[in-house]
Amino acid sequence: MIYPGELVQLVSPKGKRYLRTFNPDEALHTHEGKLDLGLLRETDFGDYIKTHLGKKYRVLKPTLHDLLKNIKRETQIIYPKDIGYILLKLSVGPGSRIIEFGSGSGSLTLALAWYAGSTGIVYSFERREKFMEICANNLARVGLQDNVQQINQDIEEGIDLHEMDCAFIDVRTPWECLDQVVQGVRNGAPVGFLLPTVNQVSALLESMDQGPFSDVEVVELMLRHYKPVSDRLRPEDRMVAHTGFLVFARLNKNMPEKE
Repeated sequence: MIYPGELVQLVSPKGKRYLRTFNPDEALHTHEGKLDLGLLRETDFGDYIKTHLGKKYRVLKPTLHDLLKNIKRETQIIYPKDIGYILLKLSVGPGSRIIEFGSGSGSLTLALAWYAGSTGIVYSFERREKFMEICANNLARVGLQDNVQQINQDIEEGIDLHEMDCAFIDVRTPWECLDQVVQGVRNGAPVGFLLPTVNQVSALLESMDQGPFSDVEVVELMLRHYKPVSDRLRPEDRMVAHTGFLVFARLNKNMPEKE
């Protein structure tokens, strides 16, 4: 049974997807007819409902991937292909205590909150009020607002956090906030950064060389889809290639002094 207030994904016969919050008094108007959302009360995820023209729409429970692709945004978001690797490298799971510097529209914030769960917490710093509001709305839409504490503050002003489990930094000059990273996370914790250009990566690495960071890794992830036709399998004509460079490291406060 689907209850009012739940998020549902409605898929047309041609594969077009609509993400909606179930309100039984509303209708979805499509090129294939009006879809009375009140019909959802009589169905379940995986079933179909019909438009007034008889076109069948499949009813699905949205995945995290679906939610990330449908967030409202006014900034460049972190793509799912990068988010998956970030979550693994930072070892995010139930109960994780996470620092995020720079939430933007909140795609990564949403994923961090999803995996940290109700027993974890994301401390998300964002200095721009407009983006902070967009992020808050995206979190509230999927019911994850209680897993995140948003802080409207420039991180260069300092933070009042210690012994967090991990940190992710998505700001223009992350080398200027390394002291806050060192202060905020526990020794041995993983930290990650997202940067769009090699110049920024070089500047970050130069600063990290002077600090307590080890196990440094720089990666760029590519994702190429294939056309799912059994007798004509081939790559899609277009792909999302460069979306940013990811830098990861471990905080190592006990590392020997460099000679």
